[in-house]
Amino acid sequence: MDPSPAFPRRTGTAEVSVRPARPDDAAAIARVQELTWRTAYRDLLPAAVLDSWEATAAEATWRAAVVSPPTPGHGVLVALERQTVVGFAAYGPAELGAGERPSAEGPTTEVAALLVEPRWGRRGHGSRLLAAVSDLAAATGAGRLQMWLPEQDAVSAGFLESAGWDRDGWARTLDTGDVPLREVRWHTVLGSGSAVEEGGA
Repeated sequence: MDPSPAFPRRTGTAEVSVRPARPDDAAAIARVQELTWRTAYRDLLPAAVLDSWEATAAEATWRAAVVSPPTPGHGVLVALERQTVVGFAAYGPAELGAGERPSAEGPTTEVAALLVEPRWGRRGHGSRLLAAVSDLAAATGAGRLQMWLPEQDAVSAGFLESAGWDRDGWARTLDTGDVPLREVRWHTVLGSGSAVEEGGA
C-alpha cells in the first residue's frame, strides 16, 4: 500500500508532507531520533540510553525496519519540510500484555515511535504523522491505536490528549541498565477523532 499521494499538503509557501520511509532515509531518521533524545528527552531518558547511542547501529536498525519489516502491518513514515526529513513515526501490530484481553474495538496498532526534531516543532508535523498512522491502521482493519510514553513526558502526553487520546491504565517499567524507566500507555479508538489539527506538534 502506498499512501503517499494522499499525504502531501502545503502550509503557506513551504511544502510539507508525510510519506513512507525509503532505505536512504535511514540516516536522517537516526539523526532525528538522536537529536530529539538529546534535547527534548535528555531529562526523561536514563543516561545509559544516551551514553550507549551509536549512530551507525541506529541507522542500520532503521534501514532494516524499512526494507524488511517484521510483518505487513509494520511500517515507518517520515515527515518532510520540502525535501528535509524532520520527523518520523514507526508502527506495527500491538502485542497483548500479560493477562490482557483483545480489545473490543478490534485489532490494535501500536505507535512505537513518533518524533519530530525540536527545531521543526509546532509546525504540524507530529499531527500529520499521527493522522497518517491512523489512516493506515484503519485501512488494515485496526480499531484502536496505542502508544507507550515515559510517565514524566508531559509534552507528548499533552499532544496525545489534544488528539483525543487517554491513558488506558496500563504501565510498565523498562530495565535500561541504569535508572528504571517507567512508562504509561495511551490509546484511542479509531474514528473517534485521533488526530490533532495542523499547527500543533
